[in-house]
Amino acid sequence: MDLPLVYHSNYSAPLPSSHRFPMVKFKKLHEMLLRDRVAGPEQFHTPDIANPTILEQVHAPAYVAAYHNGTLDPKAQRRIGFPWSTVLVNRTCTAVGGTILTAQLALQYGLACNTAGGTHHAFPTYGSGFCIFNDLAIAARTLLNQGLVQKILIVDLDVHQGDGTAYIFQDEPRVFTFSMHCGINFPSTKQTSDLDVPLDAGTEDTAYLQTLDRYLPDLLTQVKPDLVLYDAGVDVHIADRLGKLALTNSGLHRREMQVFSTCLAAGYPVACVIGGGYTDDMNALVFRHSILQRAASEVYQQYRL
Repeated sequence: MDLPLVYHSNYSAPLPSSHRFPMVKFKKLHEMLLRDRVAGPEQFHTPDIANPTILEQVHAPAYVAAYHNGTLDPKAQRRIGFPWSTVLVNRTCTAVGGTILTAQLALQYGLACNTAGGTHHAFPTYGSGFCIFNDLAIAARTLLNQGLVQKILIVDLDVHQGDGTAYIFQDEPRVFTFSMHCGINFPSTKQTSDLDVPLDAGTEDTAYLQTLDRYLPDLLTQVKPDLVLYDAGVDVHIADRLGKLALTNSGLHRREMQVFSTCLAAGYPVACVIGGGYTDDMNALVFRHSILQRAASEVYQQYRL
């Protein structure tokens, strides 16, 4: 069995050409993984579209209904940052289904990667920062409600704090939230994760990886999770226009190898989402995202999961 990956053609919904969110990256990531033979077609699993009942495990029914119906007020829509469309509703709910499926596959095979996901700025009653529904939180709540896990560790290494996720699970002892992010970046008002590690702007590869090593092994020992949900945002890269940190491609690869080897060597399964990444050079951005699957494929073979 090769590394399980999750993808759906719904992941790339059309946006206005002037929009700054790189929505086409999901389609291009799938194409790159196939073209570079990182993965074969048989490795891709197709998720179901998450229905309102699934979303309402985390989000208020009134918010779920308003978003589905296109009746959110303009201010709430602007806070999300996307123009509303039925296609985008479908895309959003498909990505949530993708992260749920990724988590289920990780429990089965030890490691699995979604080719989307990481919408960690979505709160129970509103969306924010290009995040509509919180896929990490919904996947965690789904697995807990299904009785598949008793304890989850969310490792959020996106450059932005996982504020929505922290808020959602602030009173949930079965989910431990760990966010290592740029301290002076969005969101301006931070929430309180179970563990927050704010980094200085300009932090480079070595300091970043040493900091991660200072926390992750001890966290695993402390939390003893049944599953690690990993947000592998590449907006920590030095060339990211929304990032403020200074990792290189090599640093990204070392980060992924560090997360995977630390977790898997200790027997903890990992489900990955790709998180944020923003640059005008689409090919460079897609390659950065593909480092996650490239590293995961290496580690998957190494541990023969």
